[in-house]
Amino acid sequence: MKLLLLYPEFPDTFWSFKHALKFVRKNASLPPLGLVTVAAMLPENWQQRLVDLNVRPLKPDDLAWADMVFISAMGVQQESARDLIAQCKATGITVVAGGPLFTTGNEQFPEVDHFVLNEAELTLPLFIEDLKNGCAKKLYATAEFPDITRTPAPKWELLDMQKYASMAIQFSRGCPYHCDFCNVTTLFGHKIRTKTTTQIITELERLRGMGWRDSVFFVDDNFIAHKSYLKKELLPELIAWRESNGVSTKFYTECSINLADDAELMDLMVRAGFNQVFIGIETPDDKALQACGKQHNRSRNMLENIRRIQNAGMEVQGGFIVGFDSDTPSIFQKQIEFIQKSGIVTAMVGVLQALPGTKLYDRMKSEGRLLHNSSGDNADSNTNIIPAMDPDMLKKGYREMMTHLYAPKHYYKRIRTLLQEYRAPAVQIKSRFRMSQFMAFARSTVVLGIIGKERFQYWKILIWTFFNRQQSLPLAVTLAIYGHHFRKVCRLHLKDARQPAE
Repeated sequence: MKLLLLYPEFPDTFWSFKHALKFVRKNASLPPLGLVTVAAMLPENWQQRLVDLNVRPLKPDDLAWADMVFISAMGVQQESARDLIAQCKATGITVVAGGPLFTTGNEQFPEVDHFVLNEAELTLPLFIEDLKNGCAKKLYATAEFPDITRTPAPKWELLDMQKYASMAIQFSRGCPYHCDFCNVTTLFGHKIRTKTTTQIITELERLRGMGWRDSVFFVDDNFIAHKSYLKKELLPELIAWRESNGVSTKFYTECSINLADDAELMDLMVRAGFNQVFIGIETPDDKALQACGKQHNRSRNMLENIRRIQNAGMEVQGGFIVGFDSDTPSIFQKQIEFIQKSGIVTAMVGVLQALPGTKLYDRMKSEGRLLHNSSGDNADSNTNIIPAMDPDMLKKGYREMMTHLYAPKHYYKRIRTLLQEYRAPAVQIKSRFRMSQFMAFARSTVVLGIIGKERFQYWKILIWTFFNRQQSLPLAVTLAIYGHHFRKVCRLHLKDARQPAE
């Protein structure tokens, strides 16, 4: 069997970092972790080739070589996925699809030959066995969740690793919370399942053995769900591994804001190499938090919590949402004020969308407020529900809020707020200087410091950082480059948002 693994292209979104990647001559932020993990579960006698369209185009030779195609995708990749499926079907190749996009919306892709849904550890072996016996079914699905301590390490050798800005490993699946807009629990359940410390160290060691020295994303929806396990096992072992091998790799992950409640855990994470966390803040409005089930963000001083995490040595990136039923036109200014005070430079603000399988989706459907399926990109100013707020007001308020947040004056002010609060950990200060960092700085001086309209703010923050937070200069340059990307995406999305909402 000659198997072609295909990963669709990401559109130009906040999370693509497309315009920032050019500064370090990379093609994609992250590899297709799901596909390279599935690749490790396949029969050893199957020949495999992976094409990530975020790295290189699909060529006619790839399709001519293949007997079968596996496609995996997230919701935001749906347009590219449709194009890929059409190309494959035009050549008569059998198409097998899996991943979040197809698990929650396979009925939208009738041309796919076989669906292997949910978690592949359970459904893929059934498909392979039936395929071998000549009786493969249209759909394989399960309501059960596998033990991921038996999940093999990803087959990273299929990747052109130097094309990526970061690698990724998975530590856990599932989330204990009940946010009504989130589909994580639909896909992975509420019970947290973790890999063993041995698995994690082995995967990191394999990456190191392949020459990887850059950052690694711990793919978790809530990394800190099992605090005792982290404190007693994983983090101490990571610290020991780093120290014994002279590792300078930095880690980043996703977690909940109650990380701020545990000084010991924050210290261990920083010592283990974590310097960045993404947190779903959502909104400073308590009514909206209560209504959407985000109870763990309520009854706390979130600004102080964010400050505490950044003081500990981890930059906070934040997710925010507007368009909750309780939101009034005042929410836009409230969000702006909160984000500016927080020093969250990478503030991913989106309009509420209802994803299939969520409580929000079911409620919107029952209330007759569901318009169409989600685009998967909640930062394009559109929504797939009829909002409680006037739709034109929501779109206008969102557009003005994003224009404000990512204007150089306000964006660079957040960088300074962050750097004033952020305490660069020793593990970061001692990290080996990389040529890619120098090249990124050199390009930024031209694109941002000479050509860019933000050149005044760019040089001002670099000079301030040099004299006040010299150890954070690489971070300041990185965030300036991110701002260039965010502004380009804002201009792209908000240009279309000037049209009245339908």
